[in-house]
Amino acid sequence: MVKNLEDLQQVSKENIDMAMKSFGAVSKSAQAIVVEMTDYSKKAFEEGTAALEKLFGAKSLEKAIELQTEYAKNAYEGFVAEATKIGELYADLAKESYKPFESIMAKAK
Repeated sequence: MVKNLEDLQQVSKENIDMAMKSFGAVSKSAQAIVVEMTDYSKKAFEEGTAALEKLFGAKSLEKAIELQTEYAKNAYEGFVAEATKIGELYADLAKESYKPFESIMAKAK
C-alpha cells in the first residue's frame, strides 16, 4: 500500500512539473505574440497616419490615387508578412507547450 502511495505521489509530482513547464512555455510564447502584435499595431497606425497626411497634401486626383495605391500595397504586404510571423509564433507555442508531455506519450506507446 505504501509503495502504491509513493508511486502515486511521484506520478502526481511529475504531472505537476510537466504542467508547470507547459504553462511557462505558453506564458513566454504568449508574451512574445503580444509584443509582436503591439509592435505591428503601432507601426501600422504610424504608417496609416503618415499616408493620410500625404493624401491630404496631394495636389491632384492622380497623385492622391497614386498615394492611396502605394499605401494599400505596402499595408497588404506588411499584413501578410506579419500574419506569417504570428503564425510561426503560434506554431512555436504549440510545440513548446507539448514538449513536457512528450515523455508521457512515449511511455503510453
